Amino acid sequence: MRYAQGGGLTAEERARREQVRLRAVEMFEERVAAAEIARELRVTPRSVCRWRRAWLAAGPAGVASRGQAARCRLDGTQLAWLEERLRAGPAAAGYRDQRWTLARVRDLITAESGVEYTLPGVWYLLRREGWSCQMGARRAAERDDARVAAWEARTWDEAKRPRRPSAPGSSLRTRPASR
Repeated sequence: MRYAQGGGLTAEERARREQVRLRAVEMFEERVAAAEIARELRVTPRSVCRWRRAWLAAGPAGVASRGQAARCRLDGTQLAWLEERLRAGPAAAGYRDQRWTLARVRDLITAESGVEYTLPGVWYLLRREGWSCQMGARRAAERDDARVAAWEARTWDEAKRPRRPSAPGSSLRTRPASR
C-alpha cells in the first residue's frame, strides 16, 4: 500500500526543516539559551545543542542539510519498473500466494537490475518509495467455505469445551458451593 503523500519527507518539508535550523543559527548569534531556542522552535534541546556544536565548528554551513542519508542505488526507470511489478502483484511475478516478502522484492530487484540489497535495505527502499508493511488477511485465497462448514457440522460440537452446569451458589471459584 502506498501513502497518499509518498514516503519520507517532501521537498517542502525538508525546506521547512532547513528554515528551522537557520532560525536557530540566528538565535545562536543573538546568544539565546538552548532551552529557549528549543521551546520557541518546538524542537528538543538535544537537537539545539547538536546544531550549536555544528555551527561553532563550521559556521552556518554546519547546520545546512546534507540531503538524504542514503542515496538510492536504482535509477528512475528501475524504480518505475519496480513500482509496476509490485502493483501487478506476486502472482504476476510467478509466486503462488499473494504476499510480497522482503526476500521476494530483493530477488526481483537483483534479477532485473543486478543491484543487490540487504533485507533492511529493501525495507528502507520501499518505505522511501511510499510503500508500507501490510499484514495479510488470515483467510487463505484457496479456502473452501463449503468444506469448512461441513467440518464444523461434523466436529465442532465435539471440539467445543462443555460449559459448567449452572447451580446455585457463589460466583467465586474458591468457594465450595461454586464447584
